Amino acid sequence: MPSLRVEVKDSVGAGDTFDAGFLRQGVRKAPLETCAPMEICPVAYPSRVPGARKPSVAGHTAKAFSNSIGSRKCLGRKIRGFKLFSRGEPSMEDIVQRSNMSSEFEESEASRNSVDEMRQLLRENREGKRRGIYSVCTANRLVLEGAFAQAAHDGSLLLIEATCNQVNQQGGYTGMVPAQFRDYIHAIAQEMHFPIRRVVLGGDHLGPNPWKGEPASVAMEKACIMVAAYADAGFSKIHLDASMACADDATPLASQEIAERAAWLCEVAETATRDSAARPVYVIGTEVPTPGGAVEEMEIEVTSTESLRETLEVHRRAFERRNLLSAWDRIVGVVVQPGVEFGHDTVEDYQPDKALPLSESLLQQDGIVFEAHSTDYQTAESLRQLVSGHFGILKVGPELTFVMREAIFGLARIEEEWIVDERRSNLRAIIERVMLEHPGNWKSYYHGDECQQRIARAYSLSDRIRYYWPNGEISKALAVLLENFREHPAPLPLLSQYLPRQAEAIRAGTISNNPVSIIHDKVRESLARYADACGLALRG
Repeated sequence: MPSLRVEVKDSVGAGDTFDAGFLRQGVRKAPLETCAPMEICPVAYPSRVPGARKPSVAGHTAKAFSNSIGSRKCLGRKIRGFKLFSRGEPSMEDIVQRSNMSSEFEESEASRNSVDEMRQLLRENREGKRRGIYSVCTANRLVLEGAFAQAAHDGSLLLIEATCNQVNQQGGYTGMVPAQFRDYIHAIAQEMHFPIRRVVLGGDHLGPNPWKGEPASVAMEKACIMVAAYADAGFSKIHLDASMACADDATPLASQEIAERAAWLCEVAETATRDSAARPVYVIGTEVPTPGGAVEEMEIEVTSTESLRETLEVHRRAFERRNLLSAWDRIVGVVVQPGVEFGHDTVEDYQPDKALPLSESLLQQDGIVFEAHSTDYQTAESLRQLVSGHFGILKVGPELTFVMREAIFGLARIEEEWIVDERRSNLRAIIERVMLEHPGNWKSYYHGDECQQRIARAYSLSDRIRYYWPNGEISKALAVLLENFREHPAPLPLLSQYLPRQAEAIRAGTISNNPVSIIHDKVRESLARYADACGLALRG
């Protein structure tokens, strides 16, 4: 192995340090070529000064040190494609390659550890403990910041998921491919001082849905590219959903065909991660409410135990035909309909008695829990009952942007009374104008007369307004609103009028009187219900 050329002042303990470090990497199943390079730095770093020193050194310090020192004398061979030089200086390309290899291993190891912890939560759920995990389904930065703050408070993992329409190889409606979404999430985590190793990234409804207007062969090829991109970017929880019929498919799609396509997508993910220390876990099943809430009159039927058994059996056979039984052992959840839903102005609350046969039947299956979609707006008690009924994964999305909107609209009302006319953001008027000028994201969803549509645009529980926050004019107006309250904090009486719980929190000293803290607190109010239901609220 290469050595690092340093001026050695004291070598006491260097050998022991190297041995311990090499073994540490080995038992973590690190690739052989990274076992020694990752431990040479902790040896060389303290050897430059006299006296035995603590051998450990932060990973980023070790990397910076290794990239800054002089020549390395190396053995001339390749290990799994990693070139080691026989003489002379390594090129910048080789230094970058080594650094990238180490970084990729560390990310993979962190992902494996977080997934293992998530799987332990789900095992405890099956054992009858009130344990589970909630999944934050949004790309909105203010919401994500609030989610990181809540997870940091609870000392919990944070599961964040992107949908196939939201993020895909063509950009989705966020404009991000999976690797960009990963980097976006990690950047926010770092800014919020949240350890990236505590983040679990998931892909939701990964399948041909974005291309369902094309022939099945074309749509599935594109879905395969998407799944590979998610897996390659380190998304470690994958919901395989091939339930949607494509242009040349019969409707409804047969369960056997759904399972075959899901297994095909799983095979793609397995191939993409075959050299990774962290293999993805999977969720199957398709009996979900309409994403983002029901459009028409809600007619909710709880998934039958027969349907559950059929879903699992046809998928198991499809996985077996593709020699994917090792992946089958990593299926952690199945999506079913627990009897929850929300519309524009109504919420269908969970009724545990109706779902009792389904909950009891789960324990006849090995190693899985239920994943519940559209749990938004469920009461704290309903969420606890869902988790107790083995719905160990609770998905939430529109509620979080809804409560964010509540906070922003509350601030906008205060602005009308507190800020002089010429400095006001006029955010509410700008949002209404933009939504009328660009009705694509709400027109086919909101019905009724002009007044009813106006109310729905602003206040609907399905929160179609969430698609408009990235608009340039709206973003600019929001920035003005926030800046107004940074420069002129809202007085307590107005906060008490429009945002009473946040006024109480400011008085108690738990949040500061600035607009972003107020918005985060509204998001955290919602997520606190989920953390409590999942047994994650360990710090109060």
